[in-house]
Amino acid sequence: MYKTRSRNADRLRRHARVRTKIFGTAVCPRLNVFRSNSHITAQIIDDEKGVTLVATSSMQLKLANGGNVEAAKAVGEDIAKKALAANITNVVFDRGGYVYHGRVQALADAAREAGLQF
Repeated sequence: MYKTRSRNADRLRRHARVRTKIFGTAVCPRLNVFRSNSHITAQIIDDEKGVTLVATSSMQLKLANGGNVEAAKAVGEDIAKKALAANITNVVFDRGGYVYHGRVQALADAAREAGLQF
């Protein structure tokens, strides 16, 4: 029998492959998404300095159910609002190895509608 990799191990391999191409700068930082079964988190990161500029999550927003599409939309709107307050308008989107579908897509669409450009 062959040992199979877990879904998260496969996701981390995809994420590492994507990260070789996506790099956040001070002018255009990286919008990173982390999705768990019960929550979703978004960070805007300057990779040159290794600093998180803005962050939010469904836990921080104290949402009743942080693992659904509505929570992802709320997190997307909040991260865009905080980014615009910090004079960040352009970002590069890092989906974190997840499929661009469902909660990840909802977060991205909500951030775009709230004013972030990527």
